[in-house]
Amino acid sequence: MTLAHWLPLLLLAASNVFMTFAWYGHLKFPGQPLFVVIMVSWGIALIEYCLAVPAKRIGHQVYSAAELKTFQEVITLIVFAVFSVLYLREALTLNHAVGFGFIALGAFFVFRGPF
Repeated sequence: MTLAHWLPLLLLAASNVFMTFAWYGHLKFPGQPLFVVIMVSWGIALIEYCLAVPAKRIGHQVYSAAELKTFQEVITLIVFAVFSVLYLREALTLNHAVGFGFIALGAFFVFRGPF
């Protein structure tokens, strides 16, 4: 596999860390004014965007748009699961595992190729 295969995945992973903090990190600070939370989240999301756009541009050289989207969703779930447990201190349940499993099954079919 070439750099064009791996670099988009690494950039998507990094962008998803920023995205998860932008979208969910503020939940640990419920007392902060909503305007402040929006501005901070927006600033974090800008970094996410600066990583995600190049990831998709580079990745589209070797992956279809559907494959890139599937990678993004799987990476998002992995990053969110770790974030939820380690940062938010929320437990993942069997229901979460089953739901994530079904999404992983969908990813399998996207990358399986034509029937």
